[in-house]
Amino acid sequence: MNYFAARLAHETDAADVAAALPDPPFTLLDARSEQAYDDAHLPGALSLKRTALADLPAGPLVVYCWGPGCNGATKACARLYEHGRTDVKEMLGGFEYWVREGFAVEGEHAHRHHADRSGLVCSVS
Repeated sequence: MNYFAARLAHETDAADVAAALPDPPFTLLDARSEQAYDDAHLPGALSLKRTALADLPAGPLVVYCWGPGCNGATKACARLYEHGRTDVKEMLGGFEYWVREGFAVEGEHAHRHHADRSGLVCSVS
């Protein structure tokens, strides 16, 4: 078994998700708190805290949380899988790296979030 191919079957990253927008072939799910979601979230993402599992659209799911220091997306993916949603991927880097790479966000305070300017992170801008 190819370890790396197996990882890619269950993981994606911000650049791959951004490339699929504005009409992705998957549903984006935000596993963060309702307040964090209201503050800012990926375009078109649903709040997992506000959406019942039975109400999720059919098809592939991509789940994200705050960032690499958070395993909320991993836990959410495991829960979704246990409930029969087998086409689930975790977005590596989460919201933090989405923003750091310069991708747009939506929400009440989206204007507060800016791309990384250190030169250490690949950026779209």
